[in-house]
Amino acid sequence: MTDTILAPPRAEAGARPLQGSNVWYELMTPDPDAATSFYGAVVGWSIGEPIGGDQDYRMIGRSDGGFAGGVLKINDEMQSHGARPIWLGYIGVDDVDATVAAIEARGGKTLMPAFDIPQGRIAMVADPQGAPFYVMKPIPPAEKLDAQSDVFSPTEQQRVSWNELSTNDPAAARKFYTELFGWDDGEFMDMGPMGEYRFLDHGGTRIGALCGVMPGAQPKWRYYIRVPSIATAQQAAEANGGTIHMGPHQVPTGDYIIIGSDPQGAEFALVGGQ
Repeated sequence: MTDTILAPPRAEAGARPLQGSNVWYELMTPDPDAATSFYGAVVGWSIGEPIGGDQDYRMIGRSDGGFAGGVLKINDEMQSHGARPIWLGYIGVDDVDATVAAIEARGGKTLMPAFDIPQGRIAMVADPQGAPFYVMKPIPPAEKLDAQSDVFSPTEQQRVSWNELSTNDPAAARKFYTELFGWDDGEFMDMGPMGEYRFLDHGGTRIGALCGVMPGAQPKWRYYIRVPSIATAQQAAEANGGTIHMGPHQVPTGDYIIIGSDPQGAEFALVGGQ
């Protein structure tokens, strides 16, 4: 299947533009405590206590002291509006409202109108094929106004290393995302009858790819989290109530990948050594 191929990452090119960058990742789950146990065992993360406010939101801590993203509890009201366990990514933008307008003009939808949080301004949207994601203009910390998010890295452990879009209209998706976010999609892998695996670059860094979906599957983004050993992570996932749906498969980088579901039903993907 085309969505199991990872390309060799390009070297980091230093500071990259905000527009089109990967600034945050978020797990929506009905049971943050269970997610804490599961992802702690599988990835090595430490998920903190709720940070306060109207919603149960927790920060995902990495072993190096940084953050990998956040966990949002799906409450009863959210469930009544169709919320389900899922990983979502935040794409950085220079102007949230202008980007949302551009998304709608290109056939996308607003799932949650733009609003402000202490960390910036965000909106939840979907591309024209229905894949959901957030857009965000972050507010850097006062002590470091030039700070950039480091939740994405092609090489570092406990971070998302690959962003993969499976879509039922790859040509339209290419046009949508490259026009909005300035991504370069000039290189691809020919998968024969399965079509192209089209790589996505931002500011000189390979951030992921897009490809077609299998018949009956829904368009979505998938985020591969880097771990030291896929075999060890798979064993931990299965021992802690997870289910592996695909893999382990080796990819052209020499890494291995697995795709599964956590105990609450959110799909997760991992990449790493054997």
